[in-house]
Amino acid sequence: MAVFQPTGQKRLTNVAVVRMKKGGKRFEIACYPNKVLSWRNKVETDIDEVLQTHTVFTNVSKGEVAKSDILKKAFSNDNQAEICLQALEVIKQLTETETIKIQKAFMRLKITVPAKDGKKVREKIRKIAKKIESDDFDGDLEMVILVDPGCFREIDELVRHDTKGKGQLEVISLKDVEEGDEMM
Repeated sequence: MAVFQPTGQKRLTNVAVVRMKKGGKRFEIACYPNKVLSWRNKVETDIDEVLQTHTVFTNVSKGEVAKSDILKKAFSNDNQAEICLQALEVIKQLTETETIKIQKAFMRLKITVPAKDGKKVREKIRKIAKKIESDDFDGDLEMVILVDPGCFREIDELVRHDTKGKGQLEVISLKDVEEGDEMM
């Protein structure tokens, strides 16, 4: 029997990723989602309330930290706390000069419902879905939709309740955005 030791990793949850390209490289910092807008609107002034960690990443979701030599090359400095504050200052500068649309990432769901319940469920789902990618009603109803993550529970209940447990709901992807949509 093997004994596993904790690795000491800090898991980042509920993350808003702020990205910046500089010197041909992409850098990311992990922030609290509700605090980025507060910082941008000058409501929040404490950097520690905005940043989840004073670390500059090349990829937050994979936990890839930017190497010191790359930071020096791009920022003439490898002080990660200062670079994070630079990155957030860019957000302030952008808000003073232009409006940035921030779009939520959608969930991609696949819904399968028996034919006898298909018509009723289909109409309700069409009202909730942000985008319908496929809608096949040959026999059983099979739909692939994009939906706001806040509507997941409503759709799950609809598929299970209205079909008396015979419908199926599958999460295809948790975050569906076009690459350019999430860049700042």
